[in-house]
Amino acid sequence: MTTTTSAQPDDDAYEIDTDPDRIDLGLVHHWLSTDAFWALGRSRDLVERSMRGSLNFGVYDGEGTQVAYARVVTDHATFAWLCDVYVDRAHRGRGLGLRLATAVRDHLAPYELKRTLLSTLDAHDLYAKVGFVPVPDPKKLMILGPTA
Repeated sequence: MTTTTSAQPDDDAYEIDTDPDRIDLGLVHHWLSTDAFWALGRSRDLVERSMRGSLNFGVYDGEGTQVAYARVVTDHATFAWLCDVYVDRAHRGRGLGLRLATAVRDHLAPYELKRTLLSTLDAHDLYAKVGFVPVPDPKKLMILGPTA
């Protein structure tokens, strides 16, 4: 899947692609382990293993440099979990997070999944624009592992 879209009328085109060979592992590891509050200190090995088991989305500027990332853990049949959504600080404010979330939604649509979940601390409004809503009955959700 490759989608080319303009971030703003005066900006260069941005491309969203799921080709795993284009993902810059070192860059994604740097972003997540040093600047993403949910993944601070995450090892390169862990980032690499998580990418291998996921559907990965990269966003690239007009020169082909990766500027954003997201991954989806899915069985392609009933469930997906959107996670590790990150936009490089130099490219924020251009609508790339919304475009990336939209691309993920549209890519998953043909699978007719029963549900796609995500967890966000501060981007509820962004994800609502793509169709995400609060979990109707959070008391039904449970977690195995650390809760903090």
